[in-house]
Amino acid sequence: MSTLLNAGVEIVAPRRFGIGFRWLIASSWVSNLGDGIALAAGPLLVASLTHDPILVALAALLQWLPPLVFGLYAGALADRLDRRLIIVTVDLARAVVLVLLTLTVATDVVSIWLVLVAMFLLGTAEVFADNTAATLMPMLVQRDDLAIANARLTTGFITVNQLAGPPIGAALFALGHAVPFATQAVVVALGAVLISRVVLPEHRREPAPDTHLRHDIAEAFRWVRHHAAVRTLVLTIFVFNITFGAAWSILVLYATQRLGLGPIGFGLLTTISAVGGLVGTLSYGWITRRVSLGNLMRIGLVFETFTMLSLALTTTAWVAMCIFFVFGAHAFIWGTTSLTIRQRAVPTELQGRVGSVNLVGVYGGLVIGSGIGGVIAQHWGVTAPFWFAFVGSAVFVLLIWGQLTHIAHADEAATPSVG
Repeated sequence: MSTLLNAGVEIVAPRRFGIGFRWLIASSWVSNLGDGIALAAGPLLVASLTHDPILVALAALLQWLPPLVFGLYAGALADRLDRRLIIVTVDLARAVVLVLLTLTVATDVVSIWLVLVAMFLLGTAEVFADNTAATLMPMLVQRDDLAIANARLTTGFITVNQLAGPPIGAALFALGHAVPFATQAVVVALGAVLISRVVLPEHRREPAPDTHLRHDIAEAFRWVRHHAAVRTLVLTIFVFNITFGAAWSILVLYATQRLGLGPIGFGLLTTISAVGGLVGTLSYGWITRRVSLGNLMRIGLVFETFTMLSLALTTTAWVAMCIFFVFGAHAFIWGTTSLTIRQRAVPTELQGRVGSVNLVGVYGGLVIGSGIGGVIAQHWGVTAPFWFAFVGSAVFVLLIWGQLTHIAHADEAATPSVG
């Protein structure tokens, strides 16, 4: 039995990656289980307290808002302070908030406004934890192993966050409304303990005494502007998340009105997409041995563009589900590739801030796109956002195609920061 366990550990976290990576992946997988539980339990708790659509929508907004408000500051602090200490502190703070939420639910004094405040605090803490955690990988793993190491983390995210976590969260909520949040508090605290075992090389930068965080953030924007490969990545994710957000913001209406799916069928779309993502990440090593990172980016952008066209045209549920399966594989392959390129290119002392610039691009695009998608769907129907996404993506791909050659810089040594 122990032989099989050791063999499994060696497959997931090879010895050459180091013991630090094993602690990191264990913490990541455990924390993602807690987040997956919350994916189902959070909305269920909100729905049990209110049927007001505005308040329900506000709950979703409060989870998207923290990256835009605090993302840049989270990145600046990650480059100034002890990164491991940031994650441990923030995760323990999340556990405290979850314990307090659990007590209010268990004693039946919870209110929708208290839940909304808790969701905003948890979302804010997650920004600091996740942005900082993303900076640890290039400090622990050799550059040539980053692609596979990131794929291993993504595999855990899909398995426990997207597939296992939500049904567990729903089942725990059925046992008692406080149970999933108590469980998440324990899991998050365990993640903090695991990450505390990671030993990092020296990484804190010592800014001048009169240097403000705004200076650190501005330095990151200047660095991104001067680095062609990372600049192309940030611009691409921003624009493609506008088109993606426009289509996905009305996905539930598309599924019910266009495809004729009920609630279970709508949930199945997400599950199928996650299964596709799992297949994509498991085959990532095989793919990257045969296709360069730059070509993976090109193929991914073209594929996503035609995915929007296919979904705009189809009216058949099983065809759409096949598309979602392949799209799930693409999404996680593209995301892992983008992360690996950024980690290879960005100097250690800028990892946090450049990651936060990318984060703002991700969520900024989603927020803008969701607003556009709602307006378009209201005026021209539920397929209109998918046509918008197809045309917008196609035009952008044509404009950015030549710039994608800069992705080759991902394999170069990290360039010095721009002061």
